[in-house]
Amino acid sequence: MSWSNHYQPPTATAWTGRHDAPVDNYFFQVISTHDLNVPINLSSQTFALLGFCCDEGIRRNHGRQGAATGPFHLRKVLANMPLHRDDIKLIDVGDIVCHNENLEEAQVALGEAVSLLLNANITPIILGGGHELAYGHYQGIEKVYRQEQLGMINFDAHFDMRPLLGSNKGTSGTPFLQIAKANETLKRRFDYYCIGIQNSSNTTSLFETARQYHTHIILAEEIDDEQKIAETIHEAINENEIIYVSICLDVFASAFAPGVSAPQSLGVAPWQVIKALRKMATSGKVISYDIAELSPPFDIDSRTAKLAANLMYDIVHHHQFVKR
Repeated sequence: MSWSNHYQPPTATAWTGRHDAPVDNYFFQVISTHDLNVPINLSSQTFALLGFCCDEGIRRNHGRQGAATGPFHLRKVLANMPLHRDDIKLIDVGDIVCHNENLEEAQVALGEAVSLLLNANITPIILGGGHELAYGHYQGIEKVYRQEQLGMINFDAHFDMRPLLGSNKGTSGTPFLQIAKANETLKRRFDYYCIGIQNSSNTTSLFETARQYHTHIILAEEIDDEQKIAETIHEAINENEIIYVSICLDVFASAFAPGVSAPQSLGVAPWQVIKALRKMATSGKVISYDIAELSPPFDIDSRTAKLAANLMYDIVHHHQFVKR
């Protein structure tokens, strides 16, 4: 299987804005497109936006489908946000699309695309799509950073460590268990931090699985404990050479993020996550980000899309690039 079978090059469709806007003041004016079928030759300090248009993991996990259209809507909202940083380059590199319910091939394709970007010293931001994207994202990281110790920080109401389906098939609820098992095979330390966990959304057996793999857990009800958050992030930064940050939008309360597969009435508030996100972004160790489970069919007034775009805005404006 060629990864390009699942690849759609970028278009400028979503990148439009006001005709009377001052030059180079908004994302839509600054971002350019790049086809990954063409060799990458860009300077450092570049972000690449890559969509993962997939609902298959959510379908298998019996969730509300609709996240496959998330990348387009996220781009559309981000396009009209102001850009205050002039020392970076932004490129849209298109989408990985899941065909014929073949999630496993789409994840491999995502991994190949991520590895292309990382090898070019570009920082990917993956736009979801279901959280099954995390396993494909990891595959790309593992191809490039085989020697470095990886820390994974996931803002999520769920551990996403559910048991695999028959024939070892994954879902949107299994990616971090799949990553844990891959690390076992590779004899690498699995260092997973999950922030925003809901007791009411995870069974006792899921907590046991998380503890079996030595997951660092911060419950949603603990996220106001600034000292605990600071100590956890400090540990993640200091115990690992590189960091991958994943944000599942269902970590937020449904008042802020109604457009997700599994809305959370008692989820966290955006600023609680943003403060922690900024500490990681400025560490100089984060190599890649993703934002998962934006589901436009269930969004209200584009609240979830706007929240996701604001998270991306914060990443772009606070990120300190990794030196390789």
